[in-house]
Amino acid sequence: MREVRSRVAVLVEDGYQELELWYPYYRLIEAGFQPVLVGPEVRSYKGKHGYEASAMISVSEAESYSFQGLIVPGGNAHDHLRRYPAIVEMVKSIFDQGKLLASISHGGSLLISANAVKGRKVTSFFSMEVDLINAGARYLDREVVVDDNLITSCRPDDLPAFMREVLVFLRAHRSKLD
Repeated sequence: MREVRSRVAVLVEDGYQELELWYPYYRLIEAGFQPVLVGPEVRSYKGKHGYEASAMISVSEAESYSFQGLIVPGGNAHDHLRRYPAIVEMVKSIFDQGKLLASISHGGSLLISANAVKGRKVTSFFSMEVDLINAGARYLDREVVVDDNLITSCRPDDLPAFMREVLVFLRAHRSKLD
């Protein structure tokens, strides 16, 4: 009998930051979760440094209720992802359901598009500070910030702290399907 594991969406698009996608991906597997790479289409996407990642499902196939959470890697992918209404809607739906919404580095711009930062404490790569504040967030200069179901972090060096908090949240809110 195959083990049923809680699924966590990890967004992918051209320009993703490799460490910010693959480190969470493999830590989720190690912790007993099933990461699912979700892209605008089912195809291969190139990261900032040329490493490829293939979307397992397209956003049109992804149903937010079937995921325990969603991770938005940084890099330049966020600027492409926010152009897809279905991606923005998936991020908003996950957030509104109180499920994990985690973002690192420049991924905060997708959180802005999904209206997920107003009145929330967040952090990000320093160049996003003004954008997040203008969207109504309370910006904190920390390696990781947890505000209920929203977890944000700054850069690849912060991945251990980021994933520690992501896994704490996911374990505390593990789906009853497990």
